[in-house]
Amino acid sequence: MNKIIFISAILLIVTFSSFAQNTGTIRGTVRLTGGDTVLHDASVLVVELKRTTVTNDDGHFEFTNVPFGTYTIKVHQEGFSDLSRKVTVADSQPVKADFSLQLSGLKEEVTVTASGSEQTTFDAIESVSTINSTQITERVAVGLGDVLSNEAGVSKRSSGPGTSRPVIRGFDGDRVLVSTDGVSVGSLASQSGDHSEPVDALAVERIEVVKGPATLLYGSNAIGGVVNAVSGHDEGAHPGVRGYFSTIGGTNNGQGAVSGGLEYGVKNWMFWGNASGQRTGDYAAGGNFGKVANTFTRSASGSIGGGYFAKKAFFNTTYSYYQNRYGIPIDFREADPEVRSLRMHRNDLKFNFGYIDTDWLITGMKFTVDISRYQHQELEADVVGTTFRNNVLSYRGIFEQKKAGKLSGRFGFNGFNRDYSTVGLETLVDGPVKQDSFAVFALEELKYDRVTLQFGGRVENNRYDPVNSALPDRAFTGFSGAVGARFDLWKGGAFVANYSHGFRAPALEELYNSGPHDGTLAFEIGNSTLKPEVSNGVDISLRQQSSMIKAEANFYYYSFKNFVFLAPTGDIDPASGFPIARYLQGDSRFTGTELSLDITANKYLNVLIGLDYVNAELNDGRALPRIAPLRGRIGLDVHFKNVSIRPEFVAVGKQDRIFDNETPTAGYGTANLTASYIIARQHFANIFSVSAYNLNNKLFFNHISFIKDISPEIGRGIRFSYTVRFF
Repeated sequence: MNKIIFISAILLIVTFSSFAQNTGTIRGTVRLTGGDTVLHDASVLVVELKRTTVTNDDGHFEFTNVPFGTYTIKVHQEGFSDLSRKVTVADSQPVKADFSLQLSGLKEEVTVTASGSEQTTFDAIESVSTINSTQITERVAVGLGDVLSNEAGVSKRSSGPGTSRPVIRGFDGDRVLVSTDGVSVGSLASQSGDHSEPVDALAVERIEVVKGPATLLYGSNAIGGVVNAVSGHDEGAHPGVRGYFSTIGGTNNGQGAVSGGLEYGVKNWMFWGNASGQRTGDYAAGGNFGKVANTFTRSASGSIGGGYFAKKAFFNTTYSYYQNRYGIPIDFREADPEVRSLRMHRNDLKFNFGYIDTDWLITGMKFTVDISRYQHQELEADVVGTTFRNNVLSYRGIFEQKKAGKLSGRFGFNGFNRDYSTVGLETLVDGPVKQDSFAVFALEELKYDRVTLQFGGRVENNRYDPVNSALPDRAFTGFSGAVGARFDLWKGGAFVANYSHGFRAPALEELYNSGPHDGTLAFEIGNSTLKPEVSNGVDISLRQQSSMIKAEANFYYYSFKNFVFLAPTGDIDPASGFPIARYLQGDSRFTGTELSLDITANKYLNVLIGLDYVNAELNDGRALPRIAPLRGRIGLDVHFKNVSIRPEFVAVGKQDRIFDNETPTAGYGTANLTASYIIARQHFANIFSVSAYNLNNKLFFNHISFIKDISPEIGRGIRFSYTVRFF
């Protein structure tokens, strides 16, 4: 008996020793850039293990019992740039990983949008850009498109300052999905240039842009890309109070904005809320053009929510509200022009729940249910002409697979039920229409030492059921698939190649519109016999990320069968006076390139270079309408301790490759300057910034604006902002 006890004890010691020898420790300190100030309660994540902690009052963090291997450590504090780095645990000696959070210079952005799981933008197979909350505050003008238009491969379309919407690689409308926390916002901005997106950029933690087809996780209307506004409320609990307050003022258009938010955590519970408001008057264009009449905006938004985040399970809910009123620029060429404006509001209720870090075959699952009630009214001289309603119930489920050797991945389902109707003078669709969509998808990844393979597929069904029996029911089922690979060429260097096959069902307005549409300045005629779009594309990327250089060069080519576009016929509708335009189909191709380069010349200076170009045409050689011209930018980031000064010059080429009856636009150049100053302490940071745009007061026109012939872009102006963040 004693021998058995002795042998068991020996075995237990050996087993424990073996376990101890195969685990290690990761520890470090998080500081604010420009000094020795440590950062309290910063979130630290081991991405591969999904283990999280927060820094203590001394800025320290520690993970124990970490199995041997290589891991990505991500540090996050709202208002600062996320940082991440690779560490290797190879023995029992603690691995040190210190971080210095900064607002300028080299950054390692993190994304959740590209693959549904946290990863750095460098590691992502897709091309991704992220814009943090501080950058948003510096950039925010009025619309979402204004915030993102500085990103390589992203431009903006608009019918005035209140309506700007991002265009990705030449793709617009129903081909670019705008979402919050991965769920469509449920607006009608995709169908018309004069509709804005109900997204308050001031109230989000960051915005992530996936360029190129993102159909596998997000659906066929993401065939051109995804813009995802991330609230940060789904990322777990933290103790105590965090919050922010921002105020913005602008000279050119009398801009004024305030925004504030609070988070409070106690044990596993989190509660949050925010509110914001913004107004602008009519803006002045460059040169001697003067004021552009009826370009005012008024907006307000708010949200409140809470949730429970246990070690293995979570649930949370958020209610949000958004309202906006904005004018559509007046056509100065008319003797008696119409004075038009839009008034919109959106109510949204979202539920999230699920499990994480389980020992099952499914290691995690997340379910989302979102109820959106959207309405906007088009007004003529303050009289309601047309009311648009769009009520959407969205649902989504994602399941994380248990890693099997080098294979990991996720699969899931998503869908929505939509009720759409228009009533009034501009009734584009005669009677309500119901739309139902459902899809299943899977995205898998094989990870080797220097090669990562990603592949997946999606099957999606869309059904349209008009109440009006004169309009036919339509149903579309299609498959999307993709395969990509990332090759590590050297330390910090990678080559990425993607092939994608996409499917997009025709949008509701493309099928059923029939009537005058002020938003496109056309009498639109839909085509209920349209076929689904089918695309095949190749996207290659060369990336470099080191202490000296952060660079990415992309080249892409997409071919489309049955590409849908709105084509002027050359005829005039006698009742409205609008040109008649029909939704047609034709085979097309998109070819383009993007370059972004951040060179650290020394510890005080970064050189920033960007370039993007897209050529989009039908296979018969005719250019597609409203495609952005060649654009380049060069700038500097001069920074010393907590001060950053960033001058830049932007050059845009002429666009004379135009569609039938489209007008060309001339090239132009503008000079801009942004400066920021940070007063950082352990528990709060004061951020002061000033942005001077179009310093040379250039008169220029945005080629992809629906109203470029009557409305130039904003002239010289200065924007001031102050933000205090406490944590």
